[in-house]
Amino acid sequence: MKTKDLIAEAIALPVEERAIVVDSLLNSLNPPESEIDKKWAAVAKRRLEEMHSGKVKGIPGEEVFQRIRNRFSK
Repeated sequence: MKTKDLIAEAIALPVEERAIVVDSLLNSLNPPESEIDKKWAAVAKRRLEEMHSGKVKGIPGEEVFQRIRNRFSK
């Protein structure tokens, strides 16, 4: 099967199945490391708890992008 044909078939899949294909391909290029994944999960959990407790306040995405644009447009 040619790469072009494979891509055409993949694109024709439902979005959920395409996501599985993409995830599988990316994992084959960069296999997950369970110890690192556990550490990232712990950080994410801690940050979520900080948000829920009110300890930290989120910044809307558009505001973040505007700050970045302002910083780099000078």
